[in-house]
Amino acid sequence: QVQLVESGGGLVQAGDSLRLSCTASGRAFINSWTMGWCRQGPGKEREFVAEVTWSGQSTYASDSVKGRFTITRDKAKNTLILQMSSLEPEDTAVYYCATQRVGGPGEYKYWGQGTQVTVSS
Repeated sequence: QVQLVESGGGLVQAGDSLRLSCTASGRAFINSWTMGWCRQGPGKEREFVAEVTWSGQSTYASDSVKGRFTITRDKAKNTLILQMSSLEPEDTAVYYCATQRVGGPGEYKYWGQGTQVTVSS
């Protein structure tokens, strides 16, 4: 059983920054898995945001957030971080933490419940 718990969402204004956290628990080898963030905006399909490899040394981000969002992981604390800056109203979405790749970017086996991020203009 793997549990992923997101936190840090909220209501911010355009241009602001926000830091999302995800704490993972449940299986000893979770640290060997890629971890990532996806989001689903109102009326939109879920989309890949960013991910980081098990080592934490390689990261990948979608073009829509590249240069604004930074993904990191703290393996000692089993925590995944998404630092978001220069937020835009288009970033409004429920953000999901996920782990264990089962396909391409955004395709994971385990998912958190999500945290709402709302960016006002």
